[in-house]
Amino acid sequence: MKSMKNSLKASIATTAVVALVAVTVLMNTAAAADNRVCSDRTLDGAYGFTVEGVALPAPGVSLPIRGLAMTQYDGKGHLTQVDHIVFNGNPPAEEWTPGNGTYHVNADCTGTMRIETSAGDVINLEIVVVKSGKEIRTVVTAPFIGPPRTVTSLGIRVD
Repeated sequence: MKSMKNSLKASIATTAVVALVAVTVLMNTAAAADNRVCSDRTLDGAYGFTVEGVALPAPGVSLPIRGLAMTQYDGKGHLTQVDHIVFNGNPPAEEWTPGNGTYHVNADCTGTMRIETSAGDVINLEIVVVKSGKEIRTVVTAPFIGPPRTVTSLGIRVD
């Protein structure tokens, strides 16, 4: 009987040690994920974007916006891109509209972008960098040229 009690105590002790090690590893992994730091260098290379949203030219009127963009980040806060944006079913005047601009990524992986197109448009965006820089999520923000709009996009790094 004493041998059985000792065996049970040893088993419980071993289980407790294994559980403690597992909890410690999980906590350290979570802490490492929470301490991830981003910067302009996080974005370096080409990203393909899908763009979706609506323009709101008058109360009760919404016009669809859909498009694609290919954006090249230099890791130093500058970007170039081409986009093909269909507005209310109408294709753009230029098949691929070029643009260039700047971006800034904060340590918490939020940031901003400003793009100036060859058509004279200025696009201001708020961004979130996710998946260790493999994806960028954006929303167009004021000030706008033209009517108010709600437009979002998802950019995926081109491998």
